[in-house]
Amino acid sequence: MNAADLPFSVEEYDDRIARVRAAMEQKGIDLLVVTDPANMAWLTGYEGWSFYVHQAVLIGPSGAPIWWGRAMDALGAKRTVFMDADDIHGYQDDYVQNPDKHPMQDLAQLISAKGWQGARIGLEMDNYYFTAAAYMSLVQSLPQAKWVDANVLVNWQRAVKSEAEITYMRRAARIVEHMHATILERAEPGMKKNELVADIYHAGISGADGHWGDYPSIVPLAPSGQDATAPHLTWDDSALKAGEATFFEIAGVYRRYHAPQSRTLFFGEPPAKYRQAEDAVLEAVAAGMEQAKPGNHAQDIANAFNATLNRLGFEKDSRCGYPIGLSYPPDWGEHTFSLRRDDMTVLQPGMTFHFMPALWLDDGGIEITEPVLITENGAENLCNTPRGLVVKG
Repeated sequence: MNAADLPFSVEEYDDRIARVRAAMEQKGIDLLVVTDPANMAWLTGYEGWSFYVHQAVLIGPSGAPIWWGRAMDALGAKRTVFMDADDIHGYQDDYVQNPDKHPMQDLAQLISAKGWQGARIGLEMDNYYFTAAAYMSLVQSLPQAKWVDANVLVNWQRAVKSEAEITYMRRAARIVEHMHATILERAEPGMKKNELVADIYHAGISGADGHWGDYPSIVPLAPSGQDATAPHLTWDDSALKAGEATFFEIAGVYRRYHAPQSRTLFFGEPPAKYRQAEDAVLEAVAAGMEQAKPGNHAQDIANAFNATLNRLGFEKDSRCGYPIGLSYPPDWGEHTFSLRRDDMTVLQPGMTFHFMPALWLDDGGIEITEPVLITENGAENLCNTPRGLVVKG
């Protein structure tokens, strides 16, 4: 691929691969098989909706990465990765969803052809895209290999973002601001929920500030009323109602980099308990943000947030944040640290996370969340969307 068309410089990809190889050496891994599409993209630039079939990037002890996947998707690899065509390998289509053979048999042949059949091979054991059948096929096809759990090994190398990555996340933040502004403008009592979600999608994909919008790894979550007592419901064709809260958990996306942000809309004056919950969340978020600085631990944010929330009469029994960046469906989290008690991950400049202090009450929910960047001096909210309940009408 022409280097000018890559989302990052070849030098940045080389640096990423060097960091991954250093982590491999620490774990005694000779060959790493990367099957998470976000990690594949981060290491090579590969982009395509092909993660519903088996695919991987191989990182050996030296040389360029090897892209492996379905033969028809190898054409997409040639259009998007920084490596040469000789580093792209496609398997025949009769491996696809065939009960009599498995694509990992082809991958095993490639590994053997490279002389790695007896190597210590790292696998991403607990990601969405690597199945039990895939593991069994590799074990059966490569009996001399030694298998190492390398889950989230690459993810941890992604934790601190480069300046180019932060630029992409700022663009995503402008997009999600535009999406929330669209909700405030278009939403009215009586409007069908699916029609509003269509407007949200249009705003997100149209983009902002001259930058186009990518598709989100999670669809808009937009439950109302009693449905909003649950965190992960989507939408239907029901009408928005006066006197009812709806929270919108959405993300702006640019080149697969996500900036998630949630706000809660209420038609009419919210009940007193919603205002009390709003005040408690905002004060607790402020306390957490004071601890969001280099050298502190992930748990410091959570402990400050929860102590303040509890003092004000509310409780959150789940984590209050997680890292974000480049991702593919079904999740926009990076699966490394969490903002919760006992997570001793040291915060570093360039880390990005979704501060997710959502509360679910007995008759609805309140989500007022932020994408956050750790800086040299503290933390920065990537978005400028006004914080608090969104009240209309």
